[in-house]
Amino acid sequence: MNVIISNKYTQDLHKLNIDIIKSLEGEFTVEEIITQFKNFFCQRMIIDITAIKDYRNISTLQKLSISLDMDKVILILDDIPESSSPAYLSDLVSIGIYNFTKNVDGVMYLYEHPNSYRDVAQYHQFEVASGKNISEGGIEVVGSTSQPTKATLTTHTKAQTRRIIGIKNVTKQSGATTFTYMLRNQLARFCKVVAIEVDKGDFTFFKDKRLISVSTSELKKTIQKYSKVDVILIDINNSKEAKELCTEIVYLIEPSVIKLNKLMAISASTLKMLKNEKVILNQSLLTPKDVLDFEYESGLKIFFNMPPLDEREKSIFILNKFLDRLGFDVGEDVEENKKHKLFGWL
Repeated sequence: MNVIISNKYTQDLHKLNIDIIKSLEGEFTVEEIITQFKNFFCQRMIIDITAIKDYRNISTLQKLSISLDMDKVILILDDIPESSSPAYLSDLVSIGIYNFTKNVDGVMYLYEHPNSYRDVAQYHQFEVASGKNISEGGIEVVGSTSQPTKATLTTHTKAQTRRIIGIKNVTKQSGATTFTYMLRNQLARFCKVVAIEVDKGDFTFFKDKRLISVSTSELKKTIQKYSKVDVILIDINNSKEAKELCTEIVYLIEPSVIKLNKLMAISASTLKMLKNEKVILNQSLLTPKDVLDFEYESGLKIFFNMPPLDEREKSIFILNKFLDRLGFDVGEDVEENKKHKLFGWL
């Protein structure tokens, strides 16, 4: 269910084909909005910026971004210079507001395809530094030397030369090993990457000598050996030590009824523990609406809805979208231009 806070665009916003649980019309102080919705659960909150008093002052929007989950907020901007200038858009990005548009069509696009930082990085007025690719000895490090990673989720002003990304199954056999393998192949197109699995030998079935299988006791030394590569991917399995060595972890859930019910029968608290984590619905056939329903029922914010993939493919477009969501620069995309035309930026 969704919330709409509107003023100038009330008529247009109420024509949206979405379920509405609460609607406010008029002008409100940012404090009034925060008080009403700080602990209010909804799938999306669509805010007409003219409904916020003193919205031209970016500090007003900053108060909103601090108190509310901006991943759920879609902001429709007023078409005046004060709230659509390059400087204003850059300020929005700086305070973590990525889902903004100039028209109602853009609202519906963002409803189903929320922005990551890279989607709005072009509006951010600074240069992002690039890391360097450095070759490693021993087992061959996979990847190009021409295009290193460019941004991270934790900071957008300073490049991180190495990211250690863990992949962990939540529901049993959710595909972490295969997902790690495919992610390695996709990342190798533009950066130096190593893939490691811990305490298992499933990598052997891919018949790829560049994949590394180690025990928990060997993992730390292996990571140190490849300390200068851009990305290390780790199929964690059940290793607690591996989790602690990762800079970030993505959790895979296969959203089939039987697997979710088995999970809840074993540990009803598991989903609650993932509330602030990067959760991927893997091998998923859920529609965007199904995902919103799943978020509502589980209390989770889904980081990405990943359909079934063919590991034999040399390049998988949807994985580029996932890497983009993680903060990697994977290059230009025709769909990006289409989207920005829809928003009215181009």
